[in-house]
Amino acid sequence: MSSTTVDTSSTPAGPSPDVRKTDRRGNPWLTLIAVAIGLFMVNLDASVVAIANPEIGRDLDASTADLQWVTNAYLIAMAALLILGGKLGDRFGRHTVYLVGVVGFTLASVAIALSGSIQGVIAFRAAQGLFAALLIPNTLGLLRAVFPPRRFGTAVGLWAMVASCSTALGPIVGGLLVEHVNWESVFYINAPIGVVALVFSLFVLPKSKDSTGHHRFDVPGVILLAAGLVSLVFGVVKGETWGWTSGGTLGSLTAGLVLLAVFCWYETRQEHPLLPMRLFRDRSLSIGALVTAINFFVLLGVIFFLMLYLQNVRGFTPVESGVRTLPLSLASVVAAPLGAALTQRFGPRLTMPAGMLLQAAASLWMLTWDADSSYAALWPPLLAIGLGVGMVMSASSDAIVGNAPQKDGGVAGGLQATALQVGGALGTSVLISLISGTVGSTLTGELTTAGVPAGAAAGFAEAKDAVAMGVSPVSDAMPDRLRAAVVEGSGNAFMNGVHAAVLVTALLCVAGALLAGLGMRRATREEATGA
Repeated sequence: MSSTTVDTSSTPAGPSPDVRKTDRRGNPWLTLIAVAIGLFMVNLDASVVAIANPEIGRDLDASTADLQWVTNAYLIAMAALLILGGKLGDRFGRHTVYLVGVVGFTLASVAIALSGSIQGVIAFRAAQGLFAALLIPNTLGLLRAVFPPRRFGTAVGLWAMVASCSTALGPIVGGLLVEHVNWESVFYINAPIGVVALVFSLFVLPKSKDSTGHHRFDVPGVILLAAGLVSLVFGVVKGETWGWTSGGTLGSLTAGLVLLAVFCWYETRQEHPLLPMRLFRDRSLSIGALVTAINFFVLLGVIFFLMLYLQNVRGFTPVESGVRTLPLSLASVVAAPLGAALTQRFGPRLTMPAGMLLQAAASLWMLTWDADSSYAALWPPLLAIGLGVGMVMSASSDAIVGNAPQKDGGVAGGLQATALQVGGALGTSVLISLISGTVGSTLTGELTTAGVPAGAAAGFAEAKDAVAMGVSPVSDAMPDRLRAAVVEGSGNAFMNGVHAAVLVTALLCVAGALLAGLGMRRATREEATGA
């Protein structure tokens, strides 16, 4: 029989009051602070990289595909290993695995800054993803181990608020560093944060793990899950360049789905599986994972093309772009504890659909954007997306981790983080692919409409990759009239792509709202903490 240990003994309902008040190790609030620092570092890194991407592309002569890999190498590596990271924490110690993640993530960040090539950046971003996979799921696992059920929702709300705060600060911090120092500094900044996280955690984190006796670790399960996720996400990433109906793309997607199906089948036949399939018997947990994926499909996909729009189409500096994204970031900060409070009182069945519908409305509002939209048209949908993302983040955390048995806290945290990262990888890849495809099919027509001669407009078709990044293919040698026409036509073609992308996000958000509203049930706390 499994048992959970957190320094001194605790019951399934949570640690004893004495431990929470007097013991530095196992104190819920000190544990929350410790894991929040690591969580802050990882989420800050994600948002500052989005700001730095255009500058990385210019400095290292990187293509659109290269910049996608700066994001997707990280996401694929992280997604492939998150379940394993949570399982390792449950078995060998959540505090130990978390600290390994902190140290590795910090060192990988410094290596990125020192690499000097786009290939090095991509390789060490993958290493960052590996160590983030050790760090992230064990933050929730540690919180589940030390907070009693009646306060776990509050802890999740604060956890989500930290994630949102780091996202809010990322564009400002990243913009200042890129504009006044260099893009490498957005990675160097992780060094002092990582040191603080390590030192503080060494003094306060409890020794939390779930002993299941001596048994063989599920190595085949690890291999099947990692191979399936990598193959699936790789097929989506390469769909843009290979073509969605090409043999390579379809083969990769099919292989990924088959491997994941084999993984699920294999796990049902293991006494000690990597991912217990019994978790999915809880309908709320399963829907929570799917809605989490949709939530971050929208968030990371929108942030990626939003930064290209603000910097390359509108010509704002990184700092100016970061300031203009504050409605999204700050709204998510406010929405996280609000979502936690609403979920605690009414359950995720209310909060999740509300958050999804806010994002659907925001996506439809973005259809009114053009290459010269005023800021009055930009900030309301950003505000709505931020509110929606924050509410869904809190509700989905409660639905997934709160409904899993405590002994599977790390695995549940890994499941949530996997859904988040796979959704983010798909969002970035699918939406940018949609933008690129739409740009390719409309660029010549938009250039002609803007006043570019038909022959010259056809010649600009070769520049579709640059236009898909929001960059107009102009030169100083062009006559002013032609230059203005190319800028106008390129901007309109890029916005055509954005409109296609936000239509997809709106449809997904409506589907997520219906799924959560009709399919979720409000589990009792007894069910949530049961074995």
